[in-house]
Amino acid sequence: MLAIRLQRVGRTGHAIYRLAVQEAQRNPSSGRVIAYIGTYNPHTKESKVQTELAQKYLDNGAQPTPRVVKLLEAAGVKLPKWVKAHDDKQSKAVRNPEKLRKNQPKEEVAEVATETTEA
Repeated sequence: MLAIRLQRVGRTGHAIYRLAVQEAQRNPSSGRVIAYIGTYNPHTKESKVQTELAQKYLDNGAQPTPRVVKLLEAAGVKLPKWVKAHDDKQSKAVRNPEKLRKNQPKEEVAEVATETTEA
């Protein structure tokens, strides 16, 4: 099975990624690269994708990672029905929401502010 992953290249502190089609059973560092289908620069948010080549591998069953799905959608590649789009609206549960400043009563916040200005 094939996977479409991001492969990190570039110097320390300035990463640039390649969109690589690799064997999915192996680790990202040791998987045999079948083809490079594009690049992504996270600093400028610029991505270049060879849409015909990406479409070919998707039609043959290559599994894209969630970040690659977003890049392919932005490039205009038609994704198959079985590809799951990443849901950005999900958020992590807050462990102790009652301790958040925005959930504190307004009186206590005002009292603390006056005490700090007096001292």
